[in-house]
Amino acid sequence: MPELTDKELIECALAGNQDAYKQLMTRHQTAIFHIVFKIVRDKETAADLVQETFMKAFASLATYRAEFKFSTWLYRIAANCAIDYLRKQRIRTLSLDAPTETANGRIEIEVPDFSHSPEKDLVDNERRISVNEAIDALPEKYRLVIVYRHKDNKSYEEIAEALNIPLGTVKARIFRARELLKKKLRPF
Repeated sequence: MPELTDKELIECALAGNQDAYKQLMTRHQTAIFHIVFKIVRDKETAADLVQETFMKAFASLATYRAEFKFSTWLYRIAANCAIDYLRKQRIRTLSLDAPTETANGRIEIEVPDFSHSPEKDLVDNERRISVNEAIDALPEKYRLVIVYRHKDNKSYEEIAEALNIPLGTVKARIFRARELLKKKLRPF
């Protein structure tokens, strides 16, 4: 006997056939588990959420529209179940402003500020200087298109108009200029 399609199994399930529900669940259970596990990253929780997914799916099976793939509809329900689960898991937060009470007394939390880094600023500045020097060293026809494109944010069409050259030439020159810059800046 040939295996029934999802659509046929859904019709049987809606008609009250319990075996059709089991077959749908058996057919899609592994894929649903993998989707949920990727989201929650816990096997026991994923197994519970797979059961919840099928309960929700079977409860609303009459709303399933046959023009869509059943597996896609089921995967969406599974992902929503997993996301809802994560939303319900409240992450305990710690105030950085208020002192924390411990068994040994009150603790004030001081968080170091790593947002400003003179070393990173220096590296970024050196990189910027190197890029500018590499651009300045390009032959003029390549330098012009790169400056128009990346410093002045001009479109290809605007560059073609400004330099009075064909659009294809602009694209070719920009491509060639980028290749030259890659070679010059490779060590950096």
